[in-house]
This record gives sequence, structure tokens and C-alpha cells, in this order.
Amino acid sequence: MYNYLDFEKPVADLEGKIIELKKLAENGEAVDVAEEIGRLEKRSRDALREVYKALTPWQKVQVARHPDRPHCLNYLDRLIADFTPLAGDRAFGDDHAIIAGFGRFRGEPIAVVGQEKGSDTKSRLKHNFGSPRPEGYRKAVRVMELADRFQIPVLTLVDTAGAYPGVEAEERGQAEAIARSTSACLALKVPSVSVVIGEGGSGGAIAIATANRVYMLEHAIYSVISPEGAASILWRDTTRSRDAATSMKITAQDLLDMKIIDGIVPEPVGGAHRSPETVIDAAGDTIAKALTDLAGSNMDLREQRREKYLAIGRNF
Repeated sequence: MYNYLDFEKPVADLEGKIIELKKLAENGEAVDVAEEIGRLEKRSRDALREVYKALTPWQKVQVARHPDRPHCLNYLDRLIADFTPLAGDRAFGDDHAIIAGFGRFRGEPIAVVGQEKGSDTKSRLKHNFGSPRPEGYRKAVRVMELADRFQIPVLTLVDTAGAYPGVEAEERGQAEAIARSTSACLALKVPSVSVVIGEGGSGGAIAIATANRVYMLEHAIYSVISPEGAASILWRDTTRSRDAATSMKITAQDLLDMKIIDGIVPEPVGGAHRSPETVIDAAGDTIAKALTDLAGSNMDLREQRREKYLAIGRNF
């Protein structure tokens, strides 16, 4: 059984009936129900397709935050061979919200920086729910500078509600760490590709997502602030998060229209959590093509990055 979202109730009801019939058949408590199961499975697929054909921005927020959605470590396990993580920022300590290191992507060396939320209570606490502290961004800078020195392309996987806003993070220079990480992204002389795999929240995301090519999964979100935070500021009412999500234009489709991102990685019907391997492989194909295109480009990559971000807001 999946963890169903509120708007998936019609699908949940049908799939619940299918499971009940299968259990009855296994226990020998029912006559042949194969035909009925087949009929219900078709209705379930059709219902799921109808639900996901016209998701609202708020529903996309819920899908992007789904607890079973594949996270950074899932992408590393499937896409990156011989991955060797580096720990620590050489100044304060290690931050587990950011995973950074080197490995091989389809046979070629690559540096990877990703944000990991965790998949259960223990791992979510370990990774601080994907909200990095300053030492996480300084670790990211350390890895990016190493990649630049040895001419290794950089891949970043973005999935955070935002940088950690705690007092200790501010005391250790959170804003400065985010700024330096963003600057390090812009200064890279090697190709850089970023994929928003879930939430891309504020400066916490931009700090590692300022790449030559930026892609989003079909139901990912990318915004300057969370819908709840925007509703609290604009209307002093967090219950208006739905209105904020719609007004802010945070979906992949909106951001592609505004030329803020470069492409969308399709997800299976029902979201990435229903077929993680399929969406991870699709992301891998997109990353591979982007790296090939960038490697074959004669343009100065730093200049291309500069022009890309200066053009945002001037295209519409």
C-alpha cells in the first residue's frame, strides 16, 4: 500500500478493494475473482491518470513532499558508481543534510552534491530533514573547488525545504555560507548540471543549483519561499497556502514557461514514488545529454552561466 495523499482517495478506495479481493482469493475464501480484480485494476489506473492529468499547484506541492519519493541517496545508489563521500568543511564539522563526493556516472568521473531528507524517522533526524547548516554549504564549496581543480563535471541534486534557520546556524554564518556556495557554483570552469528532485526551497536550494543546466522533475517545486511561509507573510494566514502556491508559480511547468529552468524530467503516472527506478533512469538520461552538450560547447561555461541568470526576469 502507498501512502495516499488527500486528493488520491478515489484511487486509494479502489486499490484497497483490490487488496481485499486478493487476500480472499489467497485464503480460498472466494470463488475466482480474477476478472473482478482486472476490472478494478483498470478503473484504478484510469482514476490515477485522471487525478494526475490536472494537478493544482498545491497538489504538486504535496506530491513533491511525498515521504516515499526517491531521495538523493536513491539517485546515488542507482546512477553513481564507486561513490566516495567526503565529510566535513575543514572548519567546524560535518553536515549530513548535504551529501558530497566523487564517483563515476556512466563510466565518467563526476562530482556530486545533493541534499538528503532521509526516509524514516532515524534517517530524517540524522539528515536534519534535508535542511543544511552552514558547514554543509562549506562542504559543498570544498567539493566543487576540488572538481574544478581536477576538471571534473559537477552534478547537484536539490531537495530541501530550505536552509536550516536555527540560532546556531545563524551564529556560524548561514547567509555567508549560502552566498559563498552560490558564488562557487557561478565560478566553476567545468560543466554543471542541477536537478530539482523534490523541493527546491529558497536560498537553501539556489546555493547548489546555480548551474549551466537546471532541470526539474515533473511534480517537483522550486520557490523563493514555501507556500506556508508566503501565506503567513502576505495574509497572516497559513491556511491560504493553496492560494500562495498558485500565485507564486512554483511548478516545473510554470518555471519552464518563464525560462528559469531548462527542462522537465517526466514522472510515472502517480508520481516518482510509484516507480522510483523509472524516474531515476529518466533523470540519468537527461543528465547524460546535458553533460554531453556542455562538453561539446565552445562557449565559456562561466559566461554562459552568467548570461543565463542575468536573463531571468527579462524573458517575459
